[in-house]
Amino acid sequence: MHPKTFSILPVVFAIAATSLVPASVSFAASHAAQRAAARKPAAAAPAAAPVAGETAVAGGAPALAAKSWLLMDFDSGEVLASANPDEPLPPASLTKMMTSFLIEQALRSGKLKKDDLVTVSQNAWCRGSGTESCMYLPLNSQATVIDILRGIIVQSGNDASKAIAEHMAGSEEGFAKLMNAEAQRLGMTHTHFVNATGLPDPAHKASARDLAILARAIIRDSSDYYPIYAEREFKFNGIKQGNRNALLYTDPTVDGLKTGHTQEAGYCLVTSSKRNGMRLITVILNTNSAQARADQTRALLGWGFGNFEKATPIQPNAVVATAKVSYGKADTVPATLQSPWTVTVPRGQQVQTSVQIKPDLEAPVAKGAVIGKVIANSNGKPVGEAPLVAQADVERAGFMLRGWQRALKLFGK
Repeated sequence: MHPKTFSILPVVFAIAATSLVPASVSFAASHAAQRAAARKPAAAAPAAAPVAGETAVAGGAPALAAKSWLLMDFDSGEVLASANPDEPLPPASLTKMMTSFLIEQALRSGKLKKDDLVTVSQNAWCRGSGTESCMYLPLNSQATVIDILRGIIVQSGNDASKAIAEHMAGSEEGFAKLMNAEAQRLGMTHTHFVNATGLPDPAHKASARDLAILARAIIRDSSDYYPIYAEREFKFNGIKQGNRNALLYTDPTVDGLKTGHTQEAGYCLVTSSKRNGMRLITVILNTNSAQARADQTRALLGWGFGNFEKATPIQPNAVVATAKVSYGKADTVPATLQSPWTVTVPRGQQVQTSVQIKPDLEAPVAKGAVIGKVIANSNGKPVGEAPLVAQADVERAGFMLRGWQRALKLFGK
């Protein structure tokens, strides 16, 4: 996995920083480089040709030399641009996003506590090899769950990942079953995990789309722990290591998520950035250097924020439609948005909306009950949808009134 990284990171990231360029209704809405390589100048890697299979919602998407890549809007989950997004590829340490996510969800549910102690077995112990990244947990020592979590996210520790896998599931194999079950729940259809680290295995694969789905889940469902993904360094056992995500040092809008590297996987990076209220997620898989994955991510984020904007198709509290109600004391009920709603669209494009109300809506209807949805389209393509809810209660009518209403229906009035 990653070479060991200690305290020379400021020099490396100073170098990296030089490349920063920090019914129907219509509405218009307008780690830097590796430590060993950093000690002496390295020849630039030859640029690979852009991959085939690229698609984009807006024109002019950058041509990136990664084997697979993707740009996703966080709020809607819409893929704004991609190339080979569903190709299963070796994810290297991007795997650890699922490991950390399972820890975070166990902490949220109370299955784990931050101060629980995790024991480092012979199997989990890192022997100090320069070919893999380690938290450097001593053999047979114990560390708290929260330190293990930081060791996974910031230091990309294989030892930390194995130790928590054994702690939570009895074995790494057992933990991989938990990982795959969670992947299935999230809709990661082109992913299969064999281990908690991302160390090479022919059956261990993930796609760019699936990794973006996972990143979105972490940001959305692990908000108490997501700030850890932006931490630039973590010190444990007297060893301080820096986060390998170079963009954390050069772009203040970037706050996560994870790097990965093996010979087979190439250099990989999943990143999230938030600017002016809009959050984008990028995935870069199998590019040829740490510098390339950072540069390509910058280019993709720059294009995304430059070519898309947030639009508000319908203002909050606006009555979107009037829904007919059968067998109620009232014949209709206003339908409004359940919550404020925005969509991400190419800059300057208008947004049209269409409403779908549940057919044969019958009383009683409770205020806040979902009674339909509104769909937003831009340039003839759906860009999002939102639930519509009843703005008021509609009580069920009495026996006589219901009988009269049935009679009217029967005679078509």
